[in-house]
Amino acid sequence: MVRIVDFHENTNEAGETFYSLSLQGGVELVASKQTGQFYATARRTRITSTFNKDTCEALVGSELPGKIVKVDSEPYEYTIKDTGEVITLTHSYQYVPDETESVEQAVLAD
Repeated sequence: MVRIVDFHENTNEAGETFYSLSLQGGVELVASKQTGQFYATARRTRITSTFNKDTCEALVGSELPGKIVKVDSEPYEYTIKDTGEVITLTHSYQYVPDETESVEQAVLAD
């Protein structure tokens, strides 16, 4: 299960406003590459929605069946907010629903 933890107002290229939902997975324990000590973290990602602001506000705290998975991507720069350090990442996180049909089949049904 993943939880909707926040939402964000966005603007598309045509200048239209839309909202995305921030999703967070369960707690994971990860070993630090520098110290070897474990720390708790959770995977996060965003998905776009067709909902208005009021609906997005009401959805915060809701759970969705599925998980957030790590996927390879083209390298991109990311700035760590706390330190200002710029790093290069080659992955992102994507929400995958728990369904018997594939995402491709769901898209074709629309």
